[in-house]
Amino acid sequence: MKYLYLSILSFLLPGVLISQFRSIPIDTMITTNHTQTINGKKITFSAITGMQPVWDENGEPIATLHYTYYKRTDVQDVANRPLMVSFNGGPGSASAWMHIAYTGPKLLNVDDEGFPVQPYGIKDNPHSVLDVTDILYVNPVNTGYSRTIPENGKEVNRDHFFGINADISYLAEWINTFVNRHNRWLSPKFLIGESYGGTRVSGLAHELQERHWMFLNGVILVSPADYLVFNSDVPVSSAMNFPYFAATAWHHGKLDAKLQEKEVEELLPEVEAFTLHELMPALAKGASISDEEKNKIAEKMAYYSGINKQAILQQNLDLKTAFFWKELLRDTKGKTVGRLDSRYLGLDKVETGDRPEYNPELVSWLHSFTPAINFYMREVLGFQTDTKYNMFGPVHPWDRRYNYTRDNLRKAMAHNPNLEILFQAGYYDGATTYFNSKYTMWQIDPSGKMKDRMHFEGYRSGHMMYLRKEDLKLANDHVRDFILNAYIKGKSVKHD
Repeated sequence: MKYLYLSILSFLLPGVLISQFRSIPIDTMITTNHTQTINGKKITFSAITGMQPVWDENGEPIATLHYTYYKRTDVQDVANRPLMVSFNGGPGSASAWMHIAYTGPKLLNVDDEGFPVQPYGIKDNPHSVLDVTDILYVNPVNTGYSRTIPENGKEVNRDHFFGINADISYLAEWINTFVNRHNRWLSPKFLIGESYGGTRVSGLAHELQERHWMFLNGVILVSPADYLVFNSDVPVSSAMNFPYFAATAWHHGKLDAKLQEKEVEELLPEVEAFTLHELMPALAKGASISDEEKNKIAEKMAYYSGINKQAILQQNLDLKTAFFWKELLRDTKGKTVGRLDSRYLGLDKVETGDRPEYNPELVSWLHSFTPAINFYMREVLGFQTDTKYNMFGPVHPWDRRYNYTRDNLRKAMAHNPNLEILFQAGYYDGATTYFNSKYTMWQIDPSGKMKDRMHFEGYRSGHMMYLRKEDLKLANDHVRDFILNAYIKGKSVKHD
């Protein structure tokens, strides 16, 4: 009997081992149909989720990307129906953030300020822009369910995917394939990218137009990361953060009573003027600045930021963001403030130090996003897999060399008179600050000849401004209006 048992076990074991091999399909689609009230109107739409390959120059699949595509089924005129392609950032971040918290038909279960609420899950999004545009959410390689494919028994060359220009190149090819497969060549087309996604879609606008002859109507930059600002010398890279300090200090009631009496939208132009006309020139002087001017600037910085003048002087007027997050509430609440959204508070082991232990806003968001996207994909959209959904995937080291995306966006606008740009940013975002977005907008076209085609909207929230209920509606309305105004049927494409 013992030997019979072992024989049966040895017969079954190989099958068990094979069944446990985890893989993702290379090319597949799953379609579900839905009805929902959006922007006050009942609409019907299909949700197609699946995998679409990335091919090398020999036509061999080297990766497969997971996507979700929402298409209204009660609108037949594809030629006049816009398509918006959505990317998040990181690099290495999945598309879940904007997908189930901003523009898509479903929302996280969070409170009115964006904090997680149990039970975790999803609900309908009455403010989604699906009423005016079909939406495609894309997960780049190693994010979401997207993965590389082994090539001749070896891992694919990382240079295919993990860098500014490689990322743009393969994603443009992938979008071209998608547009072919789903017959969207006649549709008005829009790109939306959050954080590093702003760098991505800025480059994609030029790549799609120049290499694939696919011209766009609009690019939406949500809390965009501009590495040309981050990598600038101190007078630019440091000064651009200062209005954010003022906004956050105002939110937490840390400013002088005279400033606290103002609305934040009234306060910030005053701080922006100080930043451009006084702080930036002072930082540019470096060691040559006089003691008198240095003290005067430090005093104003303390007035607008809520940070002690002496601490500012000790940093040579170069107030570091990490220090600000640790310092602002140190002597009152003994808490830290969040990096991506400084409305969120953290609790460190000790109150001393010059930077927080962790990012309280990010761990808060992962509470609600991770269970929601996994439940939604499996139980609502029907995408069943044992592959882990990577909220953040292994993409580093990331090649940041040869970053021409800002100027390439300018070229895309110059080559395409119909191309409009929208910037959206939260005042309390300390990672990609709202004033960085304004500065980027000003620097795209220094001549000012195209400034009427660039638009900025600010919000009383952080990096993901849409998590706050009031800003969810407002930001979607801004996207909706942008799409409707950027696409005018019958308008001639020419420079006036």
